[in-house]
Amino acid sequence: MSSTKGINFPTLSLKDALDLAILIEEEACERYQEFADQMEIHRTHEAAQFFRLMAGNEEKHRSELAARRVERFAAQPSSVTRSMIFDIEAPDYDEARAFMTERAALRAALRSEEKAYAFFVAALPQIKDDAVRALFEELRDEEVEHQELVRREIKKAPADPNLPDDDFGDEPVGQ
Repeated sequence: MSSTKGINFPTLSLKDALDLAILIEEEACERYQEFADQMEIHRTHEAAQFFRLMAGNEEKHRSELAARRVERFAAQPSSVTRSMIFDIEAPDYDEARAFMTERAALRAALRSEEKAYAFFVAALPQIKDDAVRALFEELRDEEVEHQELVRREIKKAPADPNLPDDDFGDEPVGQ
């Protein structure tokens, strides 16, 4: 479940909105990298490859936002911190499974893109600043594009085996 703590959306400045967006992308990138590493450990290479692709996309978007931030606000300090956000766009931790299929990885990414879209939609009515509103509208619209991209990839992905999800649960761990 995504959440923010200590962010006052009605008074959010453009600098802080950019910082928030950068942190959201950074968190998602790191989570996708974690998932890719987990999939490699379980020899689920197709899912790992897709998660690495998503991490790269999130990093690219983060760096584009960071360049805009620097261009506009140089080295002004940020008042938004990573502790103020959780799971805005990052896939939920319980999304990763041992032996995850490529299609399952794609569905996890789609849920993350839908979650990010819902975040921006929910925040928009609270935004007072026109520049922040324009940024959030842009980010919301990009999430729609990302959803469409993932949906196209789902259509191309091999079908999942016709086995119950319990057959692919994580292995028990000794205590």
